[in-house]
Amino acid sequence: MGGMKSAFVARLVNHPFGDPALYVNFRYQGRAILFDLGRIDRLPAGELFRIDQVFVSHTHMDHFIGFDHLLRAFLTRDARIDLFGPPGIIANIEAKLAGYTWNLVDGYPFVLQVHEISPDEIRSVRMPATTAFRAEELGTRRFNGIVYEDAGCSISATHLDHRITCLAFAVQEKVRLNVMRDKLSQLGLEPQRWLNNLKEAVREGRRDDTPIVATRREGGVCKPVEFTVGELRRKLLIETRGQRVAYVVDSLFSRENARRIIELARGADVLFCESLFLDADRDQAAKRYHLTARQAGTLARLAGVRRLETFHFSPRYERDPGPLRAEAQAVFRGEAPLDEPEC
Repeated sequence: MGGMKSAFVARLVNHPFGDPALYVNFRYQGRAILFDLGRIDRLPAGELFRIDQVFVSHTHMDHFIGFDHLLRAFLTRDARIDLFGPPGIIANIEAKLAGYTWNLVDGYPFVLQVHEISPDEIRSVRMPATTAFRAEELGTRRFNGIVYEDAGCSISATHLDHRITCLAFAVQEKVRLNVMRDKLSQLGLEPQRWLNNLKEAVREGRRDDTPIVATRREGGVCKPVEFTVGELRRKLLIETRGQRVAYVVDSLFSRENARRIIELARGADVLFCESLFLDADRDQAAKRYHLTARQAGTLARLAGVRRLETFHFSPRYERDPGPLRAEAQAVFRGEAPLDEPEC
């Protein structure tokens, strides 16, 4: 049986004291997404150019300074990036772009599309490089918690209080489809691109009698052979719950924020959660509208996540980050008491 590999892999771009940015690589789609735009100059070009969607929590400098690097890299490319962000993100980006002169961009094919996520609706604009990024309205749609969805995954968001609106996100693989390699071999089929077509057909819910052309090697030559989606699904695929990854930064530990985070992250395979301060410095955390390590552990435990990855540490702990990790993990594992919001 083939290994149970998930469709995407998530990793922090920077160390826990660096700017927040979570890179999510979709293994089989040739693309990637980013949660937040802190410093991203350490991303190799090959990884950077896989990005086609960016999800920004808020536009404090440490979460948004990488926008210019992204724009500079993509400016002359025939590509489109969709950027999702909180209320005000369109005006923020227009102000960023207004700081540059665009008199020599005639014919540049790059397009930026910006989606502003308010509590009730998502407003979208199109900004082509060739028109000096003049915003063209694309309309609005109702916000129901989901900001993006395709056949393979959905991405949800919730609004948190950071004395401004800050977004938290989760990416959910709809269904994990793994190929039984021994069955593939028994059928004499070659593991080629048609397997992706089969998985796409299953995720999209196509009829069982939909034809799929596979490849069989006969006498050293690959030949096409036709099956149906239903036949190959029964013979080759194992279907399991898809992976879920949640991303939470810059949030006051209030009852409402906690409720929203727990709902967003519930059952996640991994929760990437900020952990700026130790519990001993909880007053400073509350003053700055950030989470402590104990609070991150509390949220992860109450959400029932499988793994907690803390990051976004305060520089005051740079000499010894061990206690930050230990405090969060102790609460997460049930070895230390949960925290309780005071407001």
